[in-house]
Amino acid sequence: MSEDPNRLLRFWQELKRRRVIRVSAMYSATAFIIIEAGDIVLPRLGLPDWTVTLLIVLLIAGFPIAVILSWIFDVTPEGIEKTESIGDRSATEILPFREKKKRRLRASDAIIAILLVIVLILLYPKIFKPDRIEQFRSEGEISVAVMPFQNLTGDTVKNFWQVMIQDNLIASLSNSPELKVRQTGTILSLLKNSGVYNFTSLTPVTAGRISQKLDAGIFIQGSVNQIGTTTRLNATLIDSETGEVFQSFQVNGTSENLLSMADSISGMVKDFLIVTVLEKEFARVYHSYLGMTESPEALRNYIQGTTAFSRREFSLARDYYMKAIEIDSNFIPAMTYLATSYGNAGLYEEARKWSLKAYQNVDQVSGIEELIVKTNHAIYFGTPSDVIKYSRQMLDMDDLAAVAYYLLGLYYNELNQYSHAILELERLLELYEKQGIKPFWVYYYTNLGIAYHQTGQFKKERRLYRKAVKDFPGEHILIYRQAILALSRGKTARADAYIDQFVSMLEERSYSEAAICSNIGNIYWDAGILDKAEEYHRRALSLEPESARRLNSLAYLLIEKDLNVDEGLQLIDRALESDPDDYLYLDTRGWGLYKQGRYEEAVKVLEQAWELKPRYDHQVYLHLEEARKALAGQRGSP
Repeated sequence: MSEDPNRLLRFWQELKRRRVIRVSAMYSATAFIIIEAGDIVLPRLGLPDWTVTLLIVLLIAGFPIAVILSWIFDVTPEGIEKTESIGDRSATEILPFREKKKRRLRASDAIIAILLVIVLILLYPKIFKPDRIEQFRSEGEISVAVMPFQNLTGDTVKNFWQVMIQDNLIASLSNSPELKVRQTGTILSLLKNSGVYNFTSLTPVTAGRISQKLDAGIFIQGSVNQIGTTTRLNATLIDSETGEVFQSFQVNGTSENLLSMADSISGMVKDFLIVTVLEKEFARVYHSYLGMTESPEALRNYIQGTTAFSRREFSLARDYYMKAIEIDSNFIPAMTYLATSYGNAGLYEEARKWSLKAYQNVDQVSGIEELIVKTNHAIYFGTPSDVIKYSRQMLDMDDLAAVAYYLLGLYYNELNQYSHAILELERLLELYEKQGIKPFWVYYYTNLGIAYHQTGQFKKERRLYRKAVKDFPGEHILIYRQAILALSRGKTARADAYIDQFVSMLEERSYSEAAICSNIGNIYWDAGILDKAEEYHRRALSLEPESARRLNSLAYLLIEKDLNVDEGLQLIDRALESDPDDYLYLDTRGWGLYKQGRYEEAVKVLEQAWELKPRYDHQVYLHLEEARKALAGQRGSP
């Protein structure tokens, strides 16, 4: 290259020689100090809010002028002189980098470094402004100071209202365990010590300073006005440190019901603080939709229920959802998730009841919440195409709707459309990865793992489970899927280790020996090792010979895999004796009749199973369609 390798070095030296670097740093630091001081001083001088903005614009405009002047001119003992160019200097003054002696640190370098640190300190809170309410909550209870309300009625006789309203608000807010409220006497003493006797002259700056002395992150300042017979109560929630206004509240009434108006203001403040914090905490973890409720207690139970739901503790989740609904009978999202909690536990009758109740009140919600209610209704009363339609509508409205991606993946899997499922579930996990939070529950991983497995993408499946185990340690369903994967890849020793771990987990959860054998049988079944699957399902039945569930599991394996259709029918007939209306048992029997070529009988039994199903079941649908086609072909043959 023809360019001088020391050119950049010489340019940097020239910048320093001409004091451009020093002047720029000093100008920036001075500018930020002026801005910070302006935030405090200008309001006290009574200047308008736009004064700070004008000051910032002028400082920005002056920066390039300062840089240009520092390049052209130099301040010397003889006065201001034009700086000589680098070309006018002796060549001996500019040595190649390798010939330069090590330069000592100068006082000016330290000054520049200190000024840059000051700039960064001042700049940081302006760029990375924290969520103050969330910050208060993370530190524990939210501390609140209530200032005396200002009497703006023009009637000094009503000055007693100022402390009366303050005291009433403090008493009401103190009943909330989430809030730490400073008491009236302490606040009044500090105001008196600060020379504030006339509360109408109490400024937000003074109130903020008093609140900080009380270690209260938030203060409430308000006023009472009267026009004719109408009395208006105003209250504003303000950050004690920054002066930021969080929220304003207003209530109209009459002087006779002033205390009731104060109670209303108190309720508004309390709900804003508590509900806002709860919503932020919940959204940060789950990225979900809370629904509309004005009750912090209902919301708290709803969130606790959803937390239990995410851990698949469906019984506990139902208890919380029921409490939320008891507090707020119109809390529609709680009804929706209550229905899902029943459904996931196999309690379909209750699931359908609550899903229908939420759907009947769907006009009370809108947007995403409305679509979630409709989707839940479609799960129990509609088809997968309905669920997919509503889920797509959710994503059209909000492309961060995690529940929509999950439902799309879930139902594409059910329809055996695994490529579509992979696309949606990968997007779902990417969504959580971008947010830097753990997925809502383990099924986000396992459903994608199933889709990978069915399409033969074993390497992707294995990497997925490694990540899933980090997010959900101790989840036996992940060990279950890893055992199936290991067997499918011929990794017998690894599979045995997973199965041993899986068995230990089930024993810790007090599973019966028969249930453990049945689960191991399903691992081998899904891995395509049918002799071992049959062995374990027979062992499970031998431990519980009268169990309809064990009879059905073995019967379906024998029929589905054509291992022994006749024996399978004998076993399922025994199961139906104890539960003749179980749609899954009827499906097994109908499918067995189909395998025997008894198509007319098969169609009748499968139609009965279809009518009794509590929700759409694609397996039953496929069996019925296959039997109908066979019967139609049989009747059409000569």
